[in-house]
Amino acid sequence: MGKRHLQRSLQLWHGEPVQVEYRAFFLNASIPPEGYDFVPYMQAKFDGRISLQEAFDTPRRMGAAVGLTFNMEKIRKAPNTALSHALIALAPDSVREALIDDIYAAYFEHGQDIGDLETLLQLGKKHGLDVDRLRVDLTGKTARAQVEAEVREAQQIGVRGVPFFIVNDKYAFSGAQPPETILNVLRQVVAREKEELA
Repeated sequence: MGKRHLQRSLQLWHGEPVQVEYRAFFLNASIPPEGYDFVPYMQAKFDGRISLQEAFDTPRRMGAAVGLTFNMEKIRKAPNTALSHALIALAPDSVREALIDDIYAAYFEHGQDIGDLETLLQLGKKHGLDVDRLRVDLTGKTARAQVEAEVREAQQIGVRGVPFFIVNDKYAFSGAQPPETILNVLRQVVAREKEELA
């Protein structure tokens, strides 16, 4: 939802061009490469405070309001997302946005395991990436090292959840903020930077 709100706010933005960069962050860095079974993982996370139905109703309702589908009942794995982040990092700029959307849809709409190499290779292929080359890159050390470096950097600056936005390397805000809020932040950043130059 945060990405959808950002996209909408940028459609409404009439200021300087905005360049969006995506960085890796693990909501739970302890998930093993094979992931966890989703239902027991989520039950443990909520520890009986609310039912899974209640927990899933909120993203389902909020997603529907912005044109996103959340079929939480289809999800079987709580994935380790390191390979997903590596795929995003390896993708050319020309397909990155659409690829991210497809990774989200694969997981939240279709319940696919986005920690699974074969699933990610098919998503990469859909966007014109060479599957053989991608297999080598995703299983190699370089992409993994880049993801780990981005995660460390996020932790060092205090990121605790997603989405987390950093504007011009110095202004930060978090959460799936509505487009109007994001627009206001962009306007405030522009105004502050003009004051600093004056």
